[in-house]
Amino acid sequence: MSGKLLIFSAPSGGGKSTIINSLMKRIKNLHFSISATSREPRGEEQNGREYYFLTLDEFREKIIEGAFLEFEEVYHNKYYGTLRSEVEKRLEDGQNVVLDIDVKGAINVKKVYGNRALLIFIQPPSIDVLRQRLEARGTDKPEVILDRVKKAEYELSFAPKFDCIIINDNLQKAVDDCVKEVREFIEA
Repeated sequence: MSGKLLIFSAPSGGGKSTIINSLMKRIKNLHFSISATSREPRGEEQNGREYYFLTLDEFREKIIEGAFLEFEEVYHNKYYGTLRSEVEKRLEDGQNVVLDIDVKGAINVKKVYGNRALLIFIQPPSIDVLRQRLEARGTDKPEVILDRVKKAEYELSFAPKFDCIIINDNLQKAVDDCVKEVREFIEA
């Protein structure tokens, strides 16, 4: 029996990582697929734990090799991608795989896997709340936050293309709603 894909997208600061971490504690047989990126680690991030941190040249070489299920240049020279090997082995072993990817990548992966994939969009209650969350992180400069807010406005336009939208206004309710959607999908 092959596994299923749970594909999460959200604007930066939408609460996606927090919701995914809570989900993984509450539902067994979920495997988080670690994405690759060409950006530098932030804070306490470690290679192979949060991301596979690649140089720009390494990332581009893997693109040429066809090693990615999906990839995107999310910001200038800042690539993110899902290594095909990270997903295929787990699915073949019957595990349900959790992806945390951008909106374009999510839609492209859904096209490949169809009904074996559930697209979940984590939506902030408003752009203003999102900006406040990004500022409260204290990890980015004001111009980076401005870029992220602009990108969020664009990403929100993709929400209607997702199978479900979870509004993260109340974290516990958002987690509960997400757990319900995922359980229904993997048990179907």
